[in-house]
Amino acid sequence: MAKHSIEGKVVLIAGGAKNLGGLIARDLAAHGASAVAIHYNSASSKADADATVKAIEAAGAKAVAFQADLTGAVAMEKLFADTVAAVGRPDIAINTVGKVLKKPLAEITEAEYDQMSAVNAKSAFFFLKEAGRHVRDDGKIVTLVTSLLGAFTPFYAAYAGTKAPVEHFTRAAAKEYGERGISVTAVGPGPMDTPFFYPAEGTEAVAYHKGAAALSPSSKTGLTDIEDVVPFIRHLVSDGWWITGQTILINGGYTTK
Repeated sequence: MAKHSIEGKVVLIAGGAKNLGGLIARDLAAHGASAVAIHYNSASSKADADATVKAIEAAGAKAVAFQADLTGAVAMEKLFADTVAAVGRPDIAINTVGKVLKKPLAEITEAEYDQMSAVNAKSAFFFLKEAGRHVRDDGKIVTLVTSLLGAFTPFYAAYAGTKAPVEHFTRAAAKEYGERGISVTAVGPGPMDTPFFYPAEGTEAVAYHKGAAALSPSSKTGLTDIEDVVPFIRHLVSDGWWITGQTILINGGYTTK
């Protein structure tokens, strides 16, 4: 089994039932992963998880799905332990979990801030911790952040602000795990054409985002398409392993660092 090939590797994807996470799961199975464990947050996503499991199996890989609220350290420990018990230690661990809030900073409640911090920062921290404990040597770890980390904009203080710590978590993990050959990266897509995007945005904002990227005129939606992000994830968890400790914005020229 080649060190940096996807062939024969075990994959764990948090938030892997649908949208970008689901497509990554299908793609890595199609490119030779031997097993893919996916996580989903709530019962409302079970049907999507079941469909993704079937698609992974149809590609010839073993598939399992686990439901959990990953905003607590114990739940994250259990997800990794259950994955190891079901399909073995992961070679590749990808965290796509996230929550959006678009709201003026002065109107954000403490409860809203705490929830955003738990979903976007705390869960990412403990995902990276458990990945460091369980991912095999020469493994790959990727966390999804947001291209808003490169933006100067109002209303996303709680969203981008609670994704921002993941940049440093990534750098620290890359330094600490590097001696084992493990690469650790953060990927920040632009606004994506998924159900994750639209509820937070009004009609005028959607129209703006659809024309904001340099390559928007060449995109079928004007937004970042998940199909355009997946090949980069595949590269980072295989031949692109030499990229580590970086935050990579994949957004068609929507924002830049």
